[in-house]
Amino acid sequence: MSDILVHTEAGVCTLTFNRPDKKNSITAAMYGTLADAIEAAASDPAVRCVVFQGNEATFSAGNDIGDFLNNPPASEDSPVFRFLRAVAQFPKPLLAAVCGPAVGIGTTLLFHCDLVYAGDNAAFSMPFVNLGLCPEAASSLLVPQMLGYHRAAEALLLGEPFMAEAALEVGLVNRVLPPMEAAGYAQAVARKLAAKPLSALMETKRLMKKGQIQQVMSTIAEEGASFGRMLREPAAREAFGAFMARRKPDFSQL
Repeated sequence: MSDILVHTEAGVCTLTFNRPDKKNSITAAMYGTLADAIEAAASDPAVRCVVFQGNEATFSAGNDIGDFLNNPPASEDSPVFRFLRAVAQFPKPLLAAVCGPAVGIGTTLLFHCDLVYAGDNAAFSMPFVNLGLCPEAASSLLVPQMLGYHRAAEALLLGEPFMAEAALEVGLVNRVLPPMEAAGYAQAVARKLAAKPLSALMETKRLMKKGQIQQVMSTIAEEGASFGRMLREPAAREAFGAFMARRKPDFSQL
């Protein structure tokens, strides 16, 4: 079985993180598959919306650390950057069903979605600072816009999880459901959207997004440059070394 399942039915393309033994952590190869699928869905008139999902226990633990260290993004054409650009510019409705942990990109991806449905076990976190890194996916722009500055600072500077009800309160999530119902609910909404005129969906989304798309794309590029630089610096080396050795990192001299 593939680590990313791609299934299209009745106008809905469903992308499923399918690596449960690794908590759906994402490798470079998986980013490539996701980017290909999203780019194809954007140009396929038979696809009217896309749904991201994991399983009832886990959405995604974020980057696969071992794979990430062995295959760091080397250029703007790296799979992860292709994926981020594809998601940010996707012209049709994007939905997500999120249960369990949504770490790093598992959370920042959602700021590009139009509708998000969460299981009541969902836990969102953006622990970039804790890894000696900076935000990605334009989250340094989008998180303060949605959460407000102080809540964004709490989420991004502390990197601690916040739960589904808190995500609902700030507008990141549209509805909180029992974990066994989240994916089905997202699929039902996706089918409602798929029955609507695609031209009207796309134009409505374009009008809502047009004021910030250039800023989003430039922020993704700026964050990517900073992220790549910081990945080579002592704080990140200490954080990742500690993670791999299962010890607490020591940033006291950094």
